[in-house]
Amino acid sequence: MKALGLIVALALGILAAPLVPDAQQATKTARVGWIALSPGPTSAQLEVFRREMRERGWTEGQNLTVDVRWGDRDRARDLMAELVRLKVDVIVTQGPMVFGARAEAGRIPVVFVFSGDPVEAKLVASLARPGGNLTGLTLLSLELVGKRLELLKEVLPRLSRVAVLANQEHPGERAELRESQTAAGRLGLTVQYVPVRTVGDFDAAFNAVERERAEAIVAFPDVLMMRQAEAIAAFAAKRRIPVVSGWGGFAVAGNLMTYGPNLDESFRIIATYVDKILKGAKPADLPVEQPTKFELVINLKTAKAVGLTIPQSVLVRADQVIE
Repeated sequence: MKALGLIVALALGILAAPLVPDAQQATKTARVGWIALSPGPTSAQLEVFRREMRERGWTEGQNLTVDVRWGDRDRARDLMAELVRLKVDVIVTQGPMVFGARAEAGRIPVVFVFSGDPVEAKLVASLARPGGNLTGLTLLSLELVGKRLELLKEVLPRLSRVAVLANQEHPGERAELRESQTAAGRLGLTVQYVPVRTVGDFDAAFNAVERERAEAIVAFPDVLMMRQAEAIAAFAAKRRIPVVSGWGGFAVAGNLMTYGPNLDESFRIIATYVDKILKGAKPADLPVEQPTKFELVINLKTAKAVGLTIPQSVLVRADQVIE
């Protein structure tokens, strides 16, 4: 009987043994690396990400650590190397910082928010099948390019000349320009293409807009444009011409209006991807998302400053009005 009892005890011990590592695994703290431009358009979205992670059961100080790094594109690889040494489980990155992430991450999954075309930028093989260790969300929405021009035409029915201010190195910029030219032809508008590459190019760009007597500006949304949003607004106010772009913060910075993806919603989606990866999903199996929630933001202070009255038909469609 004693021998039988010993055998039973041993068997029970063997069966119970795997439960200990599982319990330890359940209480393991996950580490998420966050790397973005500073200052940049996504700093406020860090808190959105944190809130959404809490909603999904991840609490900092208990089962989650978020290691945050701010910098510029030149430092991206060094900052990424820091996160790699910390042995983070997932890296969240935005804008051009994703290229440093791709170079240094190794096997660490990377979830990105990218304003351009991630296929053209060679970040993923395709939107449906990323095919590697990167996935995330692209803010590029070509179908909105024409809608922004339509909004300008509603506000300025006699509009005929529009300057397109664009980052020439932004993946997807050529596709946006083609969409703009197609929409402009439909609306009877002439498009002036004004390319920039760096912050230092904007003075010459403004001179070109003034020289060609553009009556409005469309700024293709990307990080470079957001970092220059106040400078663009100051130039436009001085020349009394409206500017439209794609991210709400651009209107908050003093430009007339924006129509494009809701950035808060975008970072909620990013949190869902991080949650899935922490629970075992592979980036290669998670298609790159595209925005589904859009917002129209109108700055009435700016409208007044440039001598415009926004039609009620446009105002009633606004998600946010800055007064």
